[in-house]
Amino acid sequence: MTVIGVHASHEQVHPSALLEAVRRAEEVGFDAAMSSDHFSPWSSRQGQSAFAWSWLGAALQATSLPFGVVNAPGQRYHPAIVAQAIGTLGAMFPGRFWAALGTGEASNEHITGEAWPRKDVRAARLRECVDVIRALLAGEEVSHDGLVRVDRARLWTRPAEPPPLVGAAVSEATARWCAGWADGLITVNAPVEHLKRVVGAYRDAGGGGPLYLQVHLSWAESEEEASAVAHEQWRSNVFGPPVCWDLETVEHFDVVSERVTSEQVAAVVNVSSDLGRHVALLREYVGLGFDGLFLHHVGQEQERFLDVFGARVLPGVRA
Repeated sequence: MTVIGVHASHEQVHPSALLEAVRRAEEVGFDAAMSSDHFSPWSSRQGQSAFAWSWLGAALQATSLPFGVVNAPGQRYHPAIVAQAIGTLGAMFPGRFWAALGTGEASNEHITGEAWPRKDVRAARLRECVDVIRALLAGEEVSHDGLVRVDRARLWTRPAEPPPLVGAAVSEATARWCAGWADGLITVNAPVEHLKRVVGAYRDAGGGGPLYLQVHLSWAESEEEASAVAHEQWRSNVFGPPVCWDLETVEHFDVVSERVTSEQVAAVVNVSSDLGRHVALLREYVGLGFDGLFLHHVGQEQERFLDVFGARVLPGVRA
């Protein structure tokens, strides 16, 4: 049975309200949750960006759901600190936590004042970070001199079983690369043919473990409201790489998205007031082989979405 979880978007919702949302998600029948981990939102309209790791401890304690987080070690986060965070949550909540690791975005990483590297350098840096994190979670003392530097680091609090380290990818090439090191793969909703290629690239390269899909959607009682919510909140998020990787500030995203249309938003967000259409789309994703779907309603108001999807969409997908 495919796990159906909810995505906790720190860039759009205050952490206290987000905590209430994941509590409610569990009550209405969601199986799991995942969390973003950004320093900055993509738009001033979104207006939040809490520290995910503090929130994750509270959310794991407040629910019995398993949680994941998407993290970018190497610049804003030293890999030893990421390993310590993963190890602590894994020790406190055994079997309930996973971390997806990616190369990051300049909008979060530029705050260190360091230069934003080329994509190939970021990928090489992430690979070093993965090796450091795995070694630390295995109980080794780690020293490393490369794109990241580590001096005699050791984790004193570790889980009996290291949490899975999942690869984050949106392209076939990155999915193929992740197969060499990841315990699973997470990607975002896209046209079905593209998703088939991403899944195939990962599996054909020997990638194992679960496949996760983050699904951006907008639902309301009317098509007009669903479209308006998506356009208001998510029009800064329609840009593919390298634009989304390389813009540095909220102001940059707001300027480049001034002329984005509702139709452009609908190309990256499943916008519909028709619950049957949402059921059909989610069932199609299940048919592609995804082991977990994490639903992200791109509006800031979450309770109505959770209640309606819990009552009328989740049962339809699971039928």
